[in-house]
Amino acid sequence: MKLLFVHQNFPGQFKHLAPALAARSGHQVVALSMAAREASTWRGVRVLPYRPQRGNTPGLHAWLVDMETKVLRGEACFHAARQLRHQGFVPGAIVAHPGWGESLFLKQVWPQAPLGLYAEFFYRAQGADVGFDPEFEAPDAELNACRLQLKNLNHLAQADLADAALAPTAWQASTFPLAYQRLITVVHDGVDTQALRPDAQARFVHCLPEGERCWSRDDEVITFVARELEPYRGFHIFMRALPGLLRQRPHAQVLVVGGDGVSYGARLADGRSWKDVFTAEVRPHINDADWARVHFLGKLPYERFVDLLRVSRLHIYLSYPFVLSWSLLEAMSVGACVLASNTAPVREAITDGETGRLVDFFDVQALVDRACELLDDPAQRERLGVQARAHAQARYDLRRVCLPAQLAWVDALAAAPPAGAS
Repeated sequence: MKLLFVHQNFPGQFKHLAPALAARSGHQVVALSMAAREASTWRGVRVLPYRPQRGNTPGLHAWLVDMETKVLRGEACFHAARQLRHQGFVPGAIVAHPGWGESLFLKQVWPQAPLGLYAEFFYRAQGADVGFDPEFEAPDAELNACRLQLKNLNHLAQADLADAALAPTAWQASTFPLAYQRLITVVHDGVDTQALRPDAQARFVHCLPEGERCWSRDDEVITFVARELEPYRGFHIFMRALPGLLRQRPHAQVLVVGGDGVSYGARLADGRSWKDVFTAEVRPHINDADWARVHFLGKLPYERFVDLLRVSRLHIYLSYPFVLSWSLLEAMSVGACVLASNTAPVREAITDGETGRLVDFFDVQALVDRACELLDDPAQRERLGVQARAHAQARYDLRRVCLPAQLAWVDALAAAPPAGAS
């Protein structure tokens, strides 16, 4: 069978599924990606590039810029797909992340190919990320709702084209309109719980300005991880907890992983990073000796990131109601004790008192108090870490749970008549 994957930053969420299909006898898997610089082969998948031919139209209405960007990418992907068709490639199924518009016009090229979409998130004016944090609320909520309405046009334009959809959490699936939800199967991307296992002898080594430093499970290591250090992942709340946390934990070492950019939400107009903003806010309340125990590590290679999680005595994970980070499940898989925000979809992975502890997202003092309670209670930490790993194995294990379900979903997709077929 021939299969086509489409993702602007392939492999993205398909990093396990696509190569697993390519490894099947008789399967040919091709991927289209804007991140690819040239044609290449990755783990059995032929990866081909596409490029939009121009940028956005100057002076276009601000609400339309997002949709025009998606149309430009969809157009570029359409031309790459037609070239594939001219070469004789006819997919038995197409699996695409629709979020950036690439899959908008694929049915024009292969109308009979079943199309499966990755249903990551549907924007809402209420009940999700928008309006959740009053500190960063849009000045005109009704005006912002108009913008979001147009931002969702991309998903709505593809809903009638799709034959099936896949969502990583039940809450993320619930953000979509009811008519779209009927297409969705909930299966997480999965984490490799065999590779991500506890290691009592783990060491994390990092070069700091003052020299190389090594941490082990004997150290009181507190970890915080986000792709980018920004409000969507509660970075501001975490930073505001540091003065109290450092005062009460004189031996704690705080290790922070993440970039200085923005993955979600808005950038600052003055060009500063959110890290700069919140460091400037809390630094006057932290003495030099305590601040020396806070280490910003930037982005780490994956293997070193896992080593960090393995030495973590307490892992703090905060998030707006938005997409669930892989890092939370990876921390659970290595048996870390997790203190997380009581938000959706975090509650699908963390049950308070069973697989971790939950705290109100905005309650800085509660975050400090609960962190200190856990750091003072090794028996509770051990119990929560063991149960977190067991839950990750039972529900999110890549090899035994998630990947088989994803493969079954693709098989069902390929066997389905295309949308609109009689």
